[in-house]
Amino acid sequence: MQRRASPLLADPGHATSVIGKHHQLQTPLTGWGLSRWYIGRHPRADAPLAPGGARLLRGPSGLRQQLDCSEAGQVNPRDSPQRAGTAGATTMEVPVGTRPQEAGEGLGGTRSMSSGRAARASAVPWARFSAWLECVCVVTFDLELGQALELVYPSDFRLTDKEKSSICYLSFPDSHSGCLGDTQFSFRMRQCGGQRSLWHVDDGPYNNKAPLALQREPAHYLGYVYFRQVKDSSVKRGYFQKSLVLVSRLPFVRLFQSLLSLIAPEYFEKLAPCLEAVCNEIDQWPAPVPGQTLNLPIMGVVIQVHIPSRVDKLESNPPKHDQENLLPAPVVLTSVHELDLFRCFRPVLTHVQTLWELMLLGEPLLVLAPSPDVSSELVLALTSCLQPLKFCCDFRPYFTIHDSEFKELTTRTQAPPNVVLGVTNPFFIKTLQHWPHVLRVGEPKMAGDLPKQVKLKKPSRLKTLDTKPGLYTSYTAHLHRDKALLKRLLKGVQKKRPWDTLSALLRRHLLELTQSFIIPLEHYMASLMPLQKSVTPWKSPPQICPFRQDDFLRSLEHAGPQLTCILKGDWLGLYRRFFKSPHFDGWYRQRHKEMAQKLEALHLEAICEANIEAWMQDKSEVEVVDLVLKLREKLVRAQGHQLPVKEVTLQRAQLYIDTVIGSLPKDLQAVLCPP
Repeated sequence: MQRRASPLLADPGHATSVIGKHHQLQTPLTGWGLSRWYIGRHPRADAPLAPGGARLLRGPSGLRQQLDCSEAGQVNPRDSPQRAGTAGATTMEVPVGTRPQEAGEGLGGTRSMSSGRAARASAVPWARFSAWLECVCVVTFDLELGQALELVYPSDFRLTDKEKSSICYLSFPDSHSGCLGDTQFSFRMRQCGGQRSLWHVDDGPYNNKAPLALQREPAHYLGYVYFRQVKDSSVKRGYFQKSLVLVSRLPFVRLFQSLLSLIAPEYFEKLAPCLEAVCNEIDQWPAPVPGQTLNLPIMGVVIQVHIPSRVDKLESNPPKHDQENLLPAPVVLTSVHELDLFRCFRPVLTHVQTLWELMLLGEPLLVLAPSPDVSSELVLALTSCLQPLKFCCDFRPYFTIHDSEFKELTTRTQAPPNVVLGVTNPFFIKTLQHWPHVLRVGEPKMAGDLPKQVKLKKPSRLKTLDTKPGLYTSYTAHLHRDKALLKRLLKGVQKKRPWDTLSALLRRHLLELTQSFIIPLEHYMASLMPLQKSVTPWKSPPQICPFRQDDFLRSLEHAGPQLTCILKGDWLGLYRRFFKSPHFDGWYRQRHKEMAQKLEALHLEAICEANIEAWMQDKSEVEVVDLVLKLREKLVRAQGHQLPVKEVTLQRAQLYIDTVIGSLPKDLQAVLCPP
């Protein structure tokens, strides 16, 4: 079964630029031009072949390695002379069938430094690369080992054996999918702890400005996969099977899928030299800064992206960017993370509102799809339909029975976990019969103008492995279905409107629905904030009033969602169930944290506006020293962007600290300000 074309390249040989609505530019990517690109950029791309067909690779720090492009070869020491000026170079080999625990030792121990990069004099290797990606993996199929991790780049990025095993299994479709050709999908796996690399990216500056839903994953890795399976008579099994995987903690699914559609086809033909050159180029990208529009050069193409920030306007259409100081980019991605919602929800359009409620309440949901790409996109679409609310539950876009967490997530000894699980193996229907909600979708089939819609069915009918497509649940939606939305979508299909337009319509509907639900909660939460006049300089900041659910529910009579949403239904019942969900807990903790930081910032401003010299006149040394320590603590937090204060307030606070310390005896000054 041939999979659809990648989202960025309709033709494997061209990249389509979307500069405005009516202008397209096609840039050739394959053939002589691209070969010249990485040969010119990287001296290893045209390295000589050793006896047996292995390509000699000079690693970034002078290491010489051999990678057999077809079958594992043997390293000949005579073919490994040291590179001039690189004493101590060694020879390494990475066979195709490398075991997972041995992988990662094959390509480049440290990065190659061009003259331009040397001029940068970066103290930390791979610092810019790690701002986007953790590592790049290549997974292949070995007749004896099955899925095997052939390559990890950079090679000094450390993965545990459990993580290597998970990447191997999650990077290949299972035997039930039958994916021929090229398939792109994604997965999410738990980190096993421990320091991974010599380079470490501080998540604070990015996370403080990024939308909550786009913050870096603190405890999980996101894998973006490009899998190729084609007939190949030169391989014993008769098929070429290999996956290129980008491992990141950024949820930029659209960007990384587009990146893979450029890199993977060329890598499968040229192998390691192309991949190493690509990684070195990514290591020259600027870090992702929320609110900025960036030009990212890769393989002779420039991808232009806008990194969303918290202050961006929540719109279904991408914001217009000021490109006065930016060079024109051949390829413009309208979003780094948004999927084609209409395409993802095609078989479940009549149940989108019910699924939105299940996501809002954090209900366990099993998604059984015919292939990993359908599974992963549907799960990611479901978890994104709550924006701007952060999805606080676990989710796995693609999951297999070989996963290390299989027993944990499928146990019957306790209630089903709050997780959205995307699978392709029908075995899960039998294993997870006790789950309250199961969504099975088949291959897209048209029924008139709209794709054939799955039906709502009782869970009692979910008993056999050949269960028909449907949403199996006993859940009754609290809100009435929006029939006007379905009519507008159907009308758009009949008039052959672009799917981007229909996706924007669907995304706006879900955004407005979520906002209508959250706005009353935000208004009530704001009423719990103490008045600013109650914040005085020489007393602790006042406490935030407690959240009382009954008081909030009573407030809905005059300030409920009916003010902004035309949908009727049992809103009170939906709020009551929401209070028991992980999403209420996550939302409340985040809002309470922000309000506490605001109070602390107001308290710091009040201190800086007070007459500190008058206050010190009748205070003991102990009280004065205590003030210094507290002011320093607040200043450190404010300088770390944990408190929303202005720069002038920070300068005044530092001046106050210096003034107070200067009034103390010399011995105390020496303690507070050691040389």
